[in-house]
Amino acid sequence: MPLISIPAAEAIARLDSFDTLIDARSESEYAEDRVPGAVNWPSLNDEERKRIGTEYKQVSPFAARKRGAALVARNVAAHIEREVMDKPKDWQPLVYCWRGGQRSGALAVVLNQIGFRVHVLEGGYREYRRAVMADLEQLPQRFGYRVVCGKTGSGKSRLLKALHEHGHQVLDLETLANHRGSVLGLVPGSPQPTQKQFDSRVWDALRRFDPQRIVWVESESKKVGELRVPEALMERMRSAPCLRVELPLEARVQLLMEDYDFFVKDVPAFCERLNALRALRGNETINGWQEAAHAGRIEEVVRELLVKHYDPTYLQSMQRNFAGFEAAQAIAADDGSHATWSRVAQTL
Repeated sequence: MPLISIPAAEAIARLDSFDTLIDARSESEYAEDRVPGAVNWPSLNDEERKRIGTEYKQVSPFAARKRGAALVARNVAAHIEREVMDKPKDWQPLVYCWRGGQRSGALAVVLNQIGFRVHVLEGGYREYRRAVMADLEQLPQRFGYRVVCGKTGSGKSRLLKALHEHGHQVLDLETLANHRGSVLGLVPGSPQPTQKQFDSRVWDALRRFDPQRIVWVESESKKVGELRVPEALMERMRSAPCLRVELPLEARVQLLMEDYDFFVKDVPAFCERLNALRALRGNETINGWQEAAHAGRIEEVVRELLVKHYDPTYLQSMQRNFAGFEAAQAIAADDGSHATWSRVAQTL
């Protein structure tokens, strides 16, 4: 049975037709980005690649290829013993590496010789990446969006979660970016994905939506933390109708105390993050907030952050960036509880 080479554009259009997506690159390449849903079966791991590269330069390419072949053969055998013994005869994997060459080829040939119908991604991850970036220029145009607006702490993310629970199509960019979307938004000890992986996550979410139904999304800026939102998606969001959620100030403070409880528990980390605002708010203000936080008055600091930092620029920013903001439907709530947003999601 011949190996089946499949172009990247065709592969991404039918990803769900394969039983398993196999990334034959090393663990660090896989961690940077991969085809959504792929599992990692390295033909050479990071340490082995480094060793082979050194031998290639310091000894000879021929010696390195011999050494590499032995390592790849052992790794492929281990993958088959660990992962393939329970696979039925009609199992159909898609295999890829960086350029669709030796690393994926070695694994694909053995799987093919067993009798499986094996597809190899033509051009490997490199062509997958190009195909996804090209698709992200067109894919966002297929959908109608409804943008959830509201001041910091008004419960936008909680409403999106409730909408998802009630069966609505939701594109949660902050979850995909692992960031809360503000200066304080990075979760300590939980880094953001790479830009490439974020692009893949956004693309994977969009491709699963029904173009006949509305996609709900939050009123993000062009960057979520350090990650850029695809330009075509940003343009569609900024021209879409808006929904404005409104919550009383004290309820917003309590919501933020709950959502950012890791800062409540780790005051030094909170104070360190406040340093990012010195250029905007000045040393005197930041020093005062840090002193109040160390004295246990974090709720007071959160309130002042809202009133003095976030709120003053909110209206101007929304009017400038979102065409539908002025005509936005207003949804007022008394608190930020799950029950409240669940009721709102039902009405929508």
